[in-house]
Amino acid sequence: MSRNPADSSHDAPRARLTADEAVAAGRDFVELQAGPAGVFWTEYDPADAMCRIWRARDGVIEAVSPDGFSARGRVYEYGGGAFCLAGEQVVFVNERDQRIYRFAPGSLAAPEPLTAEGLRYGALRHARGRILAVEEEGDTHRLVSIGLHDGSRELLAEGADFYAAPVLSADGRQLAWIEWQHPHQPWTATRLKLRRYAAEGGVLDERTLAGEGDDEALQQPGFDAEGRLVCLSDRAGFWQPWRLEGERLVALPAEAGDHAGAPWQLGASSWLPLAGGELFTTWFDEGWGRLGLRAADGTLTRIAPEYSLFQQLAADETHCYCLAASPECPAAILAIDRRDRRVEVLREVAPLVPVERITQPLPLRFRSGDRDAHGYLYLPAAEQAASDGAPAEPPPVVVFVHGGPTSVSHPVFSPRFEYWVQRGFAIALLNYRGSSGYGRAFRQALHLTWGVADVDDACALVEHLAAQGLVDARRAFIRGGSAGGYTALCALAFRDVFRGGASLYGVSDPLQLDAHTHKFEARYLRWLIGDPVADRERYLARTPLVHADQIRAPVVFFQGELDAVVTPDQTRSMAEALDANGVPNEVHYYADERHGFRRAVNQAHSLEAEHAFYRRILDGGI
Repeated sequence: MSRNPADSSHDAPRARLTADEAVAAGRDFVELQAGPAGVFWTEYDPADAMCRIWRARDGVIEAVSPDGFSARGRVYEYGGGAFCLAGEQVVFVNERDQRIYRFAPGSLAAPEPLTAEGLRYGALRHARGRILAVEEEGDTHRLVSIGLHDGSRELLAEGADFYAAPVLSADGRQLAWIEWQHPHQPWTATRLKLRRYAAEGGVLDERTLAGEGDDEALQQPGFDAEGRLVCLSDRAGFWQPWRLEGERLVALPAEAGDHAGAPWQLGASSWLPLAGGELFTTWFDEGWGRLGLRAADGTLTRIAPEYSLFQQLAADETHCYCLAASPECPAAILAIDRRDRRVEVLREVAPLVPVERITQPLPLRFRSGDRDAHGYLYLPAAEQAASDGAPAEPPPVVVFVHGGPTSVSHPVFSPRFEYWVQRGFAIALLNYRGSSGYGRAFRQALHLTWGVADVDDACALVEHLAAQGLVDARRAFIRGGSAGGYTALCALAFRDVFRGGASLYGVSDPLQLDAHTHKFEARYLRWLIGDPVADRERYLARTPLVHADQIRAPVVFFQGELDAVVTPDQTRSMAEALDANGVPNEVHYYADERHGFRRAVNQAHSLEAEHAFYRRILDGGI
C-alpha cells in the first residue's frame, strides 16, 4: 500500500513530543471532491491557519490554491461546503472576505470573484453551469444559485430560518434541500423539501417530503443514478439511508448505526450513490467508524477496517475516495478501486510517534444512573501494558469533554493525546448522553438535562476507571471547550470529584449565552435546559457563574477575543468570580482567535499552559 506523507519536513519520530510538535502534527484534511480534473481536497496547516486546496492527478500531488487565499466558509459560524469542482475549474469561498471565487488550477490568471462582499456562502455544489449555495446575509439565510461564468444570482428559496444541502438531479428537473426553523437544530428536527421543474423550466410543484413534526431529523439528500431521491433520516432510531418511492420514503438496507454525525457544518458527505445501484457509505458501530460498499442486492463489502473514522465520501469513474483516520493515523486520504476494492493511501499525516509506541484507545461503556455512557481511554505506556490487571500506581487522568454538546469524540490518533500520555497522564474521552454517533435516543437523552446528565456521566467515568484500578481518582482533572467547558465548570461547581479543570472558551452563564449568541444556536438552550423565562430557576441552578462560590478546585481558562459564539465576557466574569472567592485560576486570552484556536502558536501555548497548570496542582504549587 503506497503512502504519500502530507509533511516530510520533520526528522524521524521522537520519543517525546513537544507542544510545538504536537500542534504541527495537527495538519488535517477538511473537505474532499473528485472529478475529471483530479482529486481535490482542502488541507489545514496550523502553522498559518490556512486551508489550502490540493490536487492529486496522474500520480502528482500539489497545492493549487492561489497565493493568499484560504478556502473556508463561516455560514452559521461553523462553515462547511467551502469548495466544489466545476469541470476543470475550482470554485471556493475565500476565508478573508467570504466571497465565492473560481480559478483554473495551473492558470496564471487571478481567481475571479463571483459574489459581492458582505455575504457568506457555504454548501457549494456545481450543477449545470451554476453553483448552488446557502447564502447568509446577517441573520437571513437563503438558497441561491450563482452563475459560474457571469456571477448572476438566482434566488431558489427563502423564508425558513436555516437551509442546508441543496442538490439538483442530473436532468435538472428536481431540486432537493434541507431546512429547519427555530427552536430546532439540524440534529433534532428538519424538513426534506423537493421541488420539481417542467422540461421548459417552470416549477411544477414543491412539497415537504418528511419532517413535518419535531421527531425526525433528515440530512444529506441526493439523487441516485436513476434520479431517485435518497436521504438520511433518523426516523427508525439511527441516521440511515431512505429512498423516495412514489409518495413515501422507504428504508434501504443498512447497518444498525448512525450513518452520519450531527451536521454542525455544511457539506457533509457520508453516503454516495454509484452506478449499478451500489452505495458507498460509512456508519458508526458503538462509536467506531466503518466503511463499506453495498451492492444493489444488499450485500455489504467492508473496506479499510483498520481505520475508525471516515468522512467526505467522493467518487469518480474508477475510484471511491474518503478522508479517514485511525488509532495510528491522524488523517489520511484513501482511494478505493471500484473493481477490486484495493485501497491506496493518496496522502496522510505522519503521527511523529513510532507506531509501536502509539497509545491505543480502549473502548469504554459504563453505567451512569439508569443508562450507559461511552468513551475511550488512552493510558500511559506502562499502564496500558498492564491494563489487563491493576497497575501498581494508577496515573492521574484528564477527562476530555467534547463540545457541542451534540458532538462526539472519536477513537483516532491525536498528537495532543500523545503529548499528555507521554507525560504520565491518562486521557479519558467522554461521550456523554447527548453525543452523536449512538442513535437518536442517546442524543435526545440530553433534552432538558444539560448540566446534569453530562456531569453525572463525567463523574461516573472517573468512578468506573478508578474501580478497575486504571486511574487515580484523587488526581482527576476535567477539561472541555465551548459546551465541554460548561460541563467542566458544572462538574467543578456541583461535584467534588476533580482536583482541577480547564475551560477553553467555555460557557459559564447559559442565560447570557441564550441572550447573546449567534442565530444558529440562539434557541439551542431552550432544548438543552428550557425556556429562559419560564424555567429561569432551572437555568440559575445550573449556572457555574451563579455558584462560583462552590468551586474550590483551581481552574485555567483559555479564550479567543474574537469569539462570536461564546463571547469573552463569559470567561472574564467567571475568572473574576473565582478571584473574589480566592480560588486559584489562570486566564489566557488570544487577541486573534475566534471560537476554537486555529493558530499554531496559540494552540501550543494553551497545551503547554494547561499541562503546567495541572502539574503545579499535583506538585503542591497551587
